[in-house]
Amino acid sequence: MPEGDSVYRLARRLHSALAGADLTRTEFRVPQLAGTDLSGCRVIQVVARGKHLLIRLKADRPDISGQLSLHSHLMMEGRWDLYAPGQRWKRPAHTARMVLETATMVAVAFEIQQLRLLPTDQEHEVVGHLGPDLLGPDWDAHLATGNLLREPQRPLGTALLDQRLLAGVGNIYRCEILFLARLHPETPCAQVENLDTVVSLAHRLLQLNKDRTRRVTTGLAHSREPFWVYGRTGKPCLRCSTPIRQIALGDDFGATERDCYYCPACQKLEE
Repeated sequence: MPEGDSVYRLARRLHSALAGADLTRTEFRVPQLAGTDLSGCRVIQVVARGKHLLIRLKADRPDISGQLSLHSHLMMEGRWDLYAPGQRWKRPAHTARMVLETATMVAVAFEIQQLRLLPTDQEHEVVGHLGPDLLGPDWDAHLATGNLLREPQRPLGTALLDQRLLAGVGNIYRCEILFLARLHPETPCAQVENLDTVVSLAHRLLQLNKDRTRRVTTGLAHSREPFWVYGRTGKPCLRCSTPIRQIALGDDFGATERDCYYCPACQKLEE
């Protein structure tokens, strides 16, 4: 499941493969970019912004010039693959949404739900709504804490997923952060006495995992149980042996229901 750390690693991998190279062929299989040709454009940089990916280009053609950005969001199913020219794709061709080819590499985006091309100086139109990026140079723990308190009665379990408040936390990290902080998912933000500590914990977890190929919150990368509660419904809590529970958690602030995992003994809801 793509979360801030996995998009960070993807951006680094794409940057290593594409940055500094000229695009020799491009193909877009989405209506809004059908017929767009970016061949001849140079890839300047690939960066992550929360769960969003930005491929920055420099164009110098009679019909197109300046700095452009290709914005994409993986959502739940999207992914990027890298291939050598002529290499057979591992995924069905009909699921490809974008192909970027250089002299030495082919980058293919599969099942991408959001894709947009815009001037780089207008990137705020697609990522300007995001809160501080947990893995970005703009990380601001104080601002993130303040954002969470803007709706004091909102359950922390849904607020953590709101990318407008802080960017990069997905459902796995949401569940793990709440467990490590010993907080019930439905605890209102205003009732969390150490909210700044929770924010720091989120930052630390993503930082620890951004360079790992296997996401782990319980210990070393080779741990048999990588997560404390996520996906462990009915299994004993690794801390107290109480069976882990699963609830569908939404709220009145616009969050859709998502499965959330927690330990009813370690994460009691205070009255």
